[in-house]
Amino acid sequence: MSQVSKSDKTTSMRDAIAEFVTDGATVSLEGFTHLIPTAAGHEIIRQGRRDLTIARMTADVVTDQLIAGDCVSRLISSFVGNSTAGSLGELRRRVEAGALEYEEYSHYGMICRYLAGAQRLPFYPLRSYAGSDVPGINPGIRKVTSPYPGPDGGEEQIYVVPPLNPDVTIVQAQRADRSGNTQVWGLTGVQAEAVYAGRKAIVVVEEVVSDEVVRSDPNRTVIPAHAVDAVVECPRGAHPAFVQGYYDRDGEFYREWSRISGDPDRLRTWLDEWVFGTVDHSEYVAKLGGQRWADLAVGEAWSEPVNYGRRI
Repeated sequence: MSQVSKSDKTTSMRDAIAEFVTDGATVSLEGFTHLIPTAAGHEIIRQGRRDLTIARMTADVVTDQLIAGDCVSRLISSFVGNSTAGSLGELRRRVEAGALEYEEYSHYGMICRYLAGAQRLPFYPLRSYAGSDVPGINPGIRKVTSPYPGPDGGEEQIYVVPPLNPDVTIVQAQRADRSGNTQVWGLTGVQAEAVYAGRKAIVVVEEVVSDEVVRSDPNRTVIPAHAVDAVVECPRGAHPAFVQGYYDRDGEFYREWSRISGDPDRLRTWLDEWVFGTVDHSEYVAKLGGQRWADLAVGEAWSEPVNYGRRI
């Protein structure tokens, strides 16, 4: 029997979540507009994780689902909402009831937290909170005296945010090799920064490809293997979000979610059927049906090849 290479980090979603997501952990789920790790969120719910702190730059449907699954006690985020389709019913109910701790930053404030975490800095400075009310509701946003003169030559006070170092970061991507060299195209969001900030990292991909595929286009490797602890192949794992080049955004689902999450009983029924009632994401995908996926199919829009050059 052939021996598996020590650099082979591929595993199942079930095993990756079981190993790296523990009760009480801080878990980053990142992906901006597309490449949202929905399937990973569902597996966290299935495994009954509790008392998690979820960090997500734009808390959306998968965050609402995790909260409804009783997995989350604290949320670190900026914008929250069901994209362009409405509110997140469970998130709103729990915040208003004082049952969910919410630590709010701006989009850029979250990026700066990941940057500080990735670079192991004690804080990260930013100017964009000047004139904002956000520092008034978040004591984690502070002011320090700059060691350098300000624009007018005098002393300057500048806002800073603390580093964010999740226990585990989970991101979605288009493809990776078995070692974890991960390639992304389209919107890259803060995938790399969040991975580097995390103590451990799970990469969920549409497909695992050969080393040769990755080496043929090295500039698409946004996350290198040394930063990755587990690679999970999970086709269509971002639904209802889209994955550039693989499938489109499911606008119908987003519109329906506002109605589902607005009704606690309906939301519980949905979780029982679509998350607890499915063994894994492949069963969820099959349950959505062939016509649904046909409607989300995307056409081709190839990127022009480039010549990297080689020694003669």
